[in-house]
Amino acid sequence: MILEFLKQQRRRRLRARQFPQEWLKLIQRHVVFFHKLTVSDRAELLGRIQVFLAEKRFEGCGGFEITDEVRVTIAAQACLLLLHRETDYFPHLLTILVYPLTYMVQEDHRIGEHVWEEGTVGRLGETGRRMGSLVLSWGAVKHGAADPSDGKNVVLHEFAHQLDYENHAADGVPGLATREQQSAWSEVMRTEFASLRAADESGIPTLLDTYGATDPVEFFAVSVEAFFEQPRALRARHPRLYAELQNYFQQDPVAYSAEPIPGEV
Repeated sequence: MILEFLKQQRRRRLRARQFPQEWLKLIQRHVVFFHKLTVSDRAELLGRIQVFLAEKRFEGCGGFEITDEVRVTIAAQACLLLLHRETDYFPHLLTILVYPLTYMVQEDHRIGEHVWEEGTVGRLGETGRRMGSLVLSWGAVKHGAADPSDGKNVVLHEFAHQLDYENHAADGVPGLATREQQSAWSEVMRTEFASLRAADESGIPTLLDTYGATDPVEFFAVSVEAFFEQPRALRARHPRLYAELQNYFQQDPVAYSAEPIPGEV
């Protein structure tokens, strides 16, 4: 109890600090959605960023140098997921590893009942509950910050996984307060996931990235990307999914979306 009290006290002090002007200029220059937030949401986001940067460690990989631009650009996008809610700032995450561009990893693929093929694949990001670290491609991070309406954002995707882990399981279900919320969430997500899988198998075009048809974990992550990047389309085509995400995040991204309004040129 004492440690928790001291942690919360320290976080309050961090949020109350004056935000460094150099950091603010970087956010204004590189993070497009920031300009569309309300004044109160901007202030809250900046406070969250102060806590995030004080608690998370960054490491450059492949010769990449970690700068303030890298740190605040990642933090601003990650902390969008924390607005309006009591959170513990991605408690399973300690270190953020950043590569300059796409990075290669070894991966085994099953090509038969008893045959496995080993090869390398390129990735833009990954995360894990047990390893306490998250990996990002800086090239993908910059693209996500500069184009907040294409439905692709590696920071939102990977940090959605971190929210998933807050219930101590990788199951596509974040920490929900009540049994009723858990039941409603599970029913909607199960139905929407099955719909995406069916569309993917049939070759039907979908709003949601079909990578989300892999499993419920990835379905949650791609849904979060669509919720923040294409909220109007998601609300129109998947209203129940949008409502569940809106209830969880306590946000309505339509209010600050850069997504084109249907019918506008």
